[in-house]
Amino acid sequence: MKFLVKSLVFVLATSLLASCQRDVYMFTSFREPADEGLRYLYSNDGYHWESVPGIFLKPELGTQKIMRDPSMVQDKHGVYHLVWTIAWKGDQGIGYARSNDLIHWENQQVVPVMAHEATTVNVWAPELFYDEEADRFIIIWASTIPHRFPRGVEAEDNNHRMYYTTTSDFKTFTPTTLFADPGFSIIDAVIVKKEKDDYVLVLKDNTRPNRNLKVAFAGNPLGPFTNVSAPFSAYLTEGPSVVKVGDEWLIYFDSYGSKSYEAVRTKDFEHFEQINDEISVPEGHKHGTIFKASKKDVKRLLKTK
Repeated sequence: MKFLVKSLVFVLATSLLASCQRDVYMFTSFREPADEGLRYLYSNDGYHWESVPGIFLKPELGTQKIMRDPSMVQDKHGVYHLVWTIAWKGDQGIGYARSNDLIHWENQQVVPVMAHEATTVNVWAPELFYDEEADRFIIIWASTIPHRFPRGVEAEDNNHRMYYTTTSDFKTFTPTTLFADPGFSIIDAVIVKKEKDDYVLVLKDNTRPNRNLKVAFAGNPLGPFTNVSAPFSAYLTEGPSVVKVGDEWLIYFDSYGSKSYEAVRTKDFEHFEQINDEISVPEGHKHGTIFKASKKDVKRLLKTK
């Protein structure tokens, strides 16, 4: 009898521990006019999202002191790293900070990724990607350098290409390099690893006639990404955020033309199913990135406010 009781206690304790440690989906967020700072959403299933009350990092960097497009990755030591847009135009860097608990942040600083290009118009939507094979972080972003590329119908101050740098410690960074030039103005790109040697770039075609989302493909995270697809989203959409739920990928995006938040589902990044009627996203949420945190971390976040 004692053995049975002990066994039951062990099973219950194990189940409780597993429940407490199960990961929760987290979504970095901000609200217009982007001067308040970092917010979060959370979800247990990747489809239905709730707001975490409060602001967890006030933007203090750059001439405009804004925070747009917050992108977050957790490293192998459990430290969270965050990058974001610090200005619409004028500044030549991105914001960076790190945290051990998603609440207390340190080392807030500007990383001057485009300081070497004096005519740079903007530095938009930096995105973090952890390259496991090389044990490094890749940061990509969109910038305009007037008269650098053929512009088509784009204005010279709105003809973007994607650039990148890499780092292993967020202290030293490799020289900024061109990341993607698909032959048109491109912003809001996100690197997705499907499996080893199989990568997808989810991107916004920012040309005036399009301004929609597409995908491209490569054998490594630095590309070159080729075979750009037809658009899978409507006109006036941007800010893709990608998460894997089960064996399917969900791509969330801001449909600013219809003033709604939308999503599609795919298994292969070739066929896309609209799932707007299956998701719920709090009003006012603007795009960031989706990552995972423990239930313990989320409970601590919810108790701070």
